[in-house]
Amino acid sequence: MIAARFSRNRIVGIAAGAAYIAVGALGFLVTTDIPFTSTEGGILFTLLEVNSLQNVVHILLGLVLLAAGIAGHRFAVATNTVVGVVTFALGFYGLFAIDAATNYLALNTWGNALHFGSAAVLVAVGLGADRAEE
Repeated sequence: MIAARFSRNRIVGIAAGAAYIAVGALGFLVTTDIPFTSTEGGILFTLLEVNSLQNVVHILLGLVLLAAGIAGHRFAVATNTVVGVVTFALGFYGLFAIDAATNYLALNTWGNALHFGSAAVLVAVGLGADRAEE
């Protein structure tokens, strides 16, 4: 049995959760005058296009990851995997939503790349990071 205190899943969940919350909160600074579900958002970090709906989604995903990481190893494993799959689906949606009237999250290419990268890390950690030690 692994030491739950030092579980890789808990550490990644907490770190990813904090990052998602920070990105969501910072996103509100560049979306103050943009409609909630605008297909064209504000630019964050000179690369990412975000709107208020995407900011809310980031904060909610971050809170879920953070809470699961704090709650314990089993919660972190399941949550990292599920949030990773959800984030992958978000990236996949973004491939078709860019320049479309249904781009309710104001996704762009850089955002999609980060969503896919984040999804890959979360799913990989959730499915395998602590397996050898269990």
